[in-house]
Amino acid sequence: MVQVLELRATLLSAIRRFFADRDFIEVETPAIVPSPGLDVHLSAFEVRDPRGKRAGWLATSPEYQMKRLLSAGAKRIFQVCRSYRGEERGSHHEREFTMLEWYRADATSDDLIGDTEELVAFVAGSLDQPAPEVQPPWQRMTVDEALQFHANLTLASLLDDEERFFRVWAEEVQPRLGAERPIVVTDWPASMASLAKLKPNGMADRFEAFFQGVELCNGFGELTDATEQRRRFERDQAERKADGLPVYPIDERFLADLERGMPESGGNALGVDRLLMLLLGASSIQAVMPFPDEQL
Repeated sequence: MVQVLELRATLLSAIRRFFADRDFIEVETPAIVPSPGLDVHLSAFEVRDPRGKRAGWLATSPEYQMKRLLSAGAKRIFQVCRSYRGEERGSHHEREFTMLEWYRADATSDDLIGDTEELVAFVAGSLDQPAPEVQPPWQRMTVDEALQFHANLTLASLLDDEERFFRVWAEEVQPRLGAERPIVVTDWPASMASLAKLKPNGMADRFEAFFQGVELCNGFGELTDATEQRRRFERDQAERKADGLPVYPIDERFLADLERGMPESGGNALGVDRLLMLLLGASSIQAVMPFPDEQL
């Protein structure tokens, strides 16, 4: 237990040092929010006040509020915080976990990929442990290339059946990604990234990094068009309703701040527990957490 605490503290200190050296401001945003996000794959914890009236939801990510800070003029911001997601179980999931998110105004997704490569290498070097091979540059591959290489299928053949896409991805592709060193997967279908802008080729400006078959982060070239963002939110609400899932409200203040003007930006969300697990060669995130859910 004490060794876990020491290693987590070293990792968190290294993360903060990395961003401080690059003139980022560390920020804090609320844990209870008016909308937890509308992604159909996320389940949020509802929060009620002592009178039983709904007060909001525990944040599944600090994304909306951090982007509002960009709209208010912040240029480089990062946050290390607890995030909460229901119905998440397994060796790579906990319903309460530590998230690192950072955003850069006037930056592209390529800039954020560079940040990620440098951050992971820097943190790995700070731990007094044998480090895996994580030095940049990392290999890059599109979703379509990954499907063809690992499953002998094309993205086009799966676009009309997202359930099959996710099954093939989870069973045949992801477990083989980044076996020896991290890999970045780009060019996701537009329907799978509601908060990312579109690239000229029609794909979402989204990237994910994988290491030893584990998703490490999820980043975007951020969508800044409030009208298009509302349309996507409404589409996600309709999909949640059709699937029998809770339909969370749209965060109107987030959209209002987009309307007032958010600069072209890049952002990334990285799982801190997963990063520590991978760098230490642990078998689960529970092994690097002081109090995983199963021990409460």
